[in-house]
Amino acid sequence: MATDADFIAYVLDQAALPGLGHRRMFGEYALYLEGRVVGFACDNQLFLKPTEAARALLDTPREGQPWPGARPHWLLADELEDRLLLQRLLRETAAALPLPAPKTPRRKGAATAKA
Repeated sequence: MATDADFIAYVLDQAALPGLGHRRMFGEYALYLEGRVVGFACDNQLFLKPTEAARALLDTPREGQPWPGARPHWLLADELEDRLLLQRLLRETAAALPLPAPKTPRRKGAATAKA
């Protein structure tokens, strides 16, 4: 079951963080903060990338997989109702993650090699 737009709107409203965005991916959503992917909304559930900073804020982190074969992430449920905790979790996770590597620009007119 894909995540519906109402759920992602609810998550964004609950977090109420400037700079928190989302991008649709294969019927699900990636959540971005400060240029970093901090989590995923999958099957109308919120999964946070696991970091030691987030673990310190969670009493007992629940693990779950956003999709089959994915690495375990922290599954947030009751934490969605606590705006301040949700904000701290997202900020701390973003701060603990490295920035993505810059994309190398494609050369104009470069042909792709086929095997």
